[in-house]
Amino acid sequence: MRKGSLIGKRSIKKNRKKYGVSLLWLSLFVFGVMIIRFSYVGIFKNVRDINLTSQAQNLYTQTSVLKSKRGTIYDANNQPIAEDTSTYSMYAVLDKNQKSVDGKPIYVNDKTKVAKVLSKYLPISYKKALKDLNPVNKKAFQVEFGSAGQNISLTTKQKIDAAHLRGINFIQQQSRLYPNGIFASHLIGIASPVTNNKTDSTNLVGQMGIEKAFNNYLTGTNGIKKVQNDVYGYQLPNGVKKDKPAKNGDNIYTTLDYRLQTLLETEMSTVYAQVHPSSMNAVLMNAKTGEILAATQRPTFNATNKEGISNIWRDTLVEDQYEPGSTMKIFTMAAAINSKNYNGNAYYQSGKYNIDGNIVPDWNPNGWGTITYNKGFALSSNVAMAHLEQNMGPSTWLDYVKRFQFLKSVNTGLDGEQAGSIQFRYPIEQANTAFGQGIQVTAMQVMRALSAVSNNGKMLEPRFITKIVNPTTNKVVKSYPKQVVGTPITADTAKQVREHMEDVVYKPYGIGADYKIPGYRVAVKTGTAQVSNGAGGYASGDDSYLYSVAGMAPANDPKYVMYVTMKQPNLNGQKTASQYLAEVFNPVLKRALSEDSATASDSNSVTMPSVISENVSTAKAKLNDAGLQATVIGNGDTVTKQSIVSGEKVFKNRKVLLLTNGSQTMMNLKGWSESDVAVYCQLTGLKLKASGEGSVSSQSIAAGKTIKSNDVLSIKFNK
Repeated sequence: MRKGSLIGKRSIKKNRKKYGVSLLWLSLFVFGVMIIRFSYVGIFKNVRDINLTSQAQNLYTQTSVLKSKRGTIYDANNQPIAEDTSTYSMYAVLDKNQKSVDGKPIYVNDKTKVAKVLSKYLPISYKKALKDLNPVNKKAFQVEFGSAGQNISLTTKQKIDAAHLRGINFIQQQSRLYPNGIFASHLIGIASPVTNNKTDSTNLVGQMGIEKAFNNYLTGTNGIKKVQNDVYGYQLPNGVKKDKPAKNGDNIYTTLDYRLQTLLETEMSTVYAQVHPSSMNAVLMNAKTGEILAATQRPTFNATNKEGISNIWRDTLVEDQYEPGSTMKIFTMAAAINSKNYNGNAYYQSGKYNIDGNIVPDWNPNGWGTITYNKGFALSSNVAMAHLEQNMGPSTWLDYVKRFQFLKSVNTGLDGEQAGSIQFRYPIEQANTAFGQGIQVTAMQVMRALSAVSNNGKMLEPRFITKIVNPTTNKVVKSYPKQVVGTPITADTAKQVREHMEDVVYKPYGIGADYKIPGYRVAVKTGTAQVSNGAGGYASGDDSYLYSVAGMAPANDPKYVMYVTMKQPNLNGQKTASQYLAEVFNPVLKRALSEDSATASDSNSVTMPSVISENVSTAKAKLNDAGLQATVIGNGDTVTKQSIVSGEKVFKNRKVLLLTNGSQTMMNLKGWSESDVAVYCQLTGLKLKASGEGSVSSQSIAAGKTIKSNDVLSIKFNK
C-alpha cells in the first residue's frame, strides 16, 4: 500500500469524526432550543402574542346567533296586524343530471303532476305552471314561479311536501306576516329583510308607515350562545359557556278596530272599482278621544302578497296636500259665529259676488235669489262664505285658520307628513280660502279640526297608537294618551255649527240628504273642490273635482267623526259623486253607531268568548250558551279564526263566523248584511265586488262550490 493512499484514508476518517461531532452538537443545540421553546409555550401559553389557551377554546367553542323577534303590531282588540313569521320561496330543478347517491332523480321528472299540485295550492294556473316548467331555454338548470313561488306559508309548503314532488325545493326566509291583506296598508306599512354587509346578517327593517316610523322600537337585538365541546363534539361539563339572550322588539298597540277597518276597506274597494278615481281617502275617528278607528286610501296594496304596492308608495292621509273645497265652510262658519260676525237670519244675494273686479261664483251660477246665510250654508253657497270672510276681516279669518292648526302638521311621526299652505295676499285669495280654494290641507289636519266641532270646542290630536309595550316585562315603554291641542271655538259655537250641519241633511233644500242614517241624527257637510291642472289654473269637467263629505254622529253629542274624499272619479251618470261617497260613509258610520249601542245596552249584549283552536262542536255550543249564532266556514274540525274578537260586547243573537282548518265551499249568503259579507270575504280571502245597499239578493259563486283565496265574488245588495 502506498504511503499517500494511507494518509488520505486517515484524513477522510478524521473529517468524518469532526463532522459527526459537529452534527451531534448541532442536534443537541436544536434539541435544547426546542425544549426551551416548548417549556416557554407550556408555561406562558403564548406564541407570537397569540394566547394558545384562548385559541384552543375557540377551536372547540361553537358560537350561534340567537335571532331576536321583531315586535308585533296589534289592533285595538289585541289582534295581530303585523307579526314575524317564516315564509318560503320555491324553485324547481330541471337538470336531468341531478340524481341522488342511489341514482334516483332529484329533478322534476313528472311535470304534469307538479303543475297540477302547484295550481291547487298556489295562486298559479295549471297552464302557467306547466309553461314555467318548460322554459324556452331547454338547458335551464332550474326555474322559479314568479310571485306565486314567493312568500309561501308553512302550511302551504307542508301541503306541497305531502305530494312528494321530485325536484321541488324550498328556501326558508325571515318574513313579516300581514294576515289581513288590505288593511290600513299604508298606515301600518311593511317591513322587509335587509342584509347588513358588514355583519352578513339579515334583519327585518320597516320601509313605510308605522313599520318605518317606529322601527327603532320594533327592532330587537340578536343574542349569542357559546358552548365549548371536546374533539368529538360533546359539550364539556366545565367548559366555557356564555349566553347573551336576544332582546325582542317592543309591541305596538294601535287604535284600529278590526271590524270597522274591514268594512271600510270593502266599501272603499267597491266604490273605487266603479268610478276609478285618481285617489280616495277615508278616516273614522272617535270624537271623544281622537283615536283613529279605521283609515285607508286608494290606490292601496295587499300587504300579504305586496300586490299593488307599485301603484303608490306614499301615505296620502298625511303626505298629500289638496284644496278641501266646501268642507272648509264648517270652519268658516265656526270662525264667524265664534268671532260674533254671524247673523244667520240676515239676507244676501246668491249666485255671484264681485270682489275687486274678481267674481266669486256659487256652484249654481244663477244662485237661489236673495236667501239667508243659514240657508246658504245648507246649500253650500260660496258667496255666503265670501261675505262671512269679508265681515270677519282677513286678519280674524287667518287667525282662526291658525287656531284650527291648518298650517301645522299633525304630529303623527309618519314619513313625509305635510303642513299645508295658503294663498292669502289679495282680497280674492282671502275670500277663496273661506270656501276651501287657495288653501292646502291634509286629511289628518281636517280630522283634527273637525274634532273641535264634535268635541265642544276642545280640539284633539288624531292618534293611531295607544301604547308601546316591552314583550318580556309587559311594561309600557311609551303611552299615547288623549291630547287636547287647542280650543279654537267655544262649546256653544260648536253646538251651533253642528245644528247647521244637520240642516245640510234634513232641511228640504239641504244638499246632503244622501247621508241620512235611519235611527241616528247625523251632522254633515259635503264638499266639491276644483283640482289644479298643474299650470296655475283649474281643470274643467265633472270628472275634474275632489268630492268630499265630513260628518259626525249622533249630532247632538258626537261619538264618531268621519271624513271621505274622492278625487277625479270617472262618473258614469248612473249616480252622483255624493251617492258614491255615501256608499262608504253610511255603512261604516252606521256600523260604528250600532256597535256602540250594543256596548251601551248591557241588558241586550253579551261578552264574546274565545273559541279559537277549539273543536267546532264545542265552539258552537259555547257560542249558543252565550246567546250568539255560530256560522261555520269550511269542513275542518278545529276553529282557526273567529269574526268577533274575544272580550267584546255584542248584541245577543249576533252572527259569529268561525273559520275552520278544512277546505272551503261557498256559503249561501242570501239575506246577509254588508258588514257580515265583508268579514266573510276577509276570512276566506275572496275578492268582493258589490253593488247596491241593504242585504244580499244574489251572489256570483253558487253555494256549495269549492272556493280558493283570491276568487272574485260579486254580490248584489237590495234594501
